[in-house]
Amino acid sequence: MSQNTAPRAPQAASGGTGASSGTLFAGVLMVVIGILDILQGIAAIAEDDVYTRVGDYVFKFDLTSWGWIHLILGILVALAGAGILKGSEWGRMGGITLASLNVIAQFLFLPYHPWWALFSMAISIFVIWALATDDTSFRKSGVA
Repeated sequence: MSQNTAPRAPQAASGGTGASSGTLFAGVLMVVIGILDILQGIAAIAEDDVYTRVGDYVFKFDLTSWGWIHLILGILVALAGAGILKGSEWGRMGGITLASLNVIAQFLFLPYHPWWALFSMAISIFVIWALATDDTSFRKSGVA
């Protein structure tokens, strides 16, 4: 015996205050990258022997100043990630901006820690993509 059922209508996206799955993952990644940038900055500030220069690059900065840059950027990235997890629009726009700044900072930090800088740049590019392609905030405001 077979049972015929009517096809279900597609369900609309929920208009809740939480983030969608890609944005939620991007928020978690931003918090993690922010915390790791904070630790990277503390290591560069506290002990200059932790990082050694690999190769000779055009961009030469003092390692202590790089530590302060990573510390401040890490705090801001973690705060933006928390804002994204709360579903705020400022967190999303700040997340795109700060992830872009993190890509630039990690590119310039390549001589000191190349593998971690490449990994962090890849994560930041994914975060930018996830935040830029999520249109749930547009649906909430009635733009789309």
